[in-house]
Amino acid sequence: MDRFIFLTVDGLARGAVFAAFALALVLIWRGARLVNFSQGAMAAATTYIAYSVTTATGSYWLGLAAAILGGLVIGAGAERLVMRFVDARQPLNAVIVALGLVLVIQAVLGIVYGSEYRPMKVPFSRTPLSIGDQALLSPYDLFVFGTVVVVMIGLGWAFTRTDLGLTMRAAAFAPDMARLLGVNVGRMLTLSWGLAGAVGGLAALLVVPTELGAHPHATDLVFVYAFTAAVVGGLDSPVGAVVGGLGVGLVLSYVSGYSGSDISAVVILGVLIGVLLLRPSGLFGHTSARMV
Repeated sequence: MDRFIFLTVDGLARGAVFAAFALALVLIWRGARLVNFSQGAMAAATTYIAYSVTTATGSYWLGLAAAILGGLVIGAGAERLVMRFVDARQPLNAVIVALGLVLVIQAVLGIVYGSEYRPMKVPFSRTPLSIGDQALLSPYDLFVFGTVVVVMIGLGWAFTRTDLGLTMRAAAFAPDMARLLGVNVGRMLTLSWGLAGAVGGLAALLVVPTELGAHPHATDLVFVYAFTAAVVGGLDSPVGAVVGGLGVGLVLSYVSGYSGSDISAVVILGVLIGVLLLRPSGLFGHTSARMV
């Protein structure tokens, strides 16, 4: 029983990070109706921005703010300078361009910073709090949980209760009609990419310090797990992203704890395939996805 409780708590802590990253994918899906496969590489770039600022100033919080701002700029810039000129009538073109962005970003990071891992600090202790002899969540895990909940509530409120959020969704679902109503669809698309980049940067800053540190490929596997979480929960649902992220974290924890980490990725791939076959829109989703 103690082992099960430990694996459950560990899975929830890991899943919260996946949920944060999945929220970035949900955000750009709700605003642009596509999945950005270069999101992981963009997030990796923001970790280096945070690393540089924190190293120069000694402040984790300034680094976090710089990562979020950097993600906003990188996301908006990628849409404005690259993705806007891709022929959307051929989805494969956008996939190739997105993968090309991954290669370019990772290559630039490797040239500038090198390929070694750069350790990053966290603002709170990672030592688990205990009740009796049972170790539970650490203060940093609680910080991650709280951040994910705030982001989820904020996104849900923005897209359902504000004029800007509703305008972004209208521009994504019916761009021609939105243009006739005076909506600047291009501007809304850029904003969606920028906000997704900012949330992705925040998510990367939650997970990378708990791993080996900043690296050009630090977020590759995290992106795979987050993508699975977003698909499981539903690409149109912030709540689904959180539930999917926690679910993926629990599955990884249980599988690695009882069967070994070697088959964890295979199990997650099986979960992804199963959801796509049985419920393509996800547990909380209501629309079908176009992968770009």
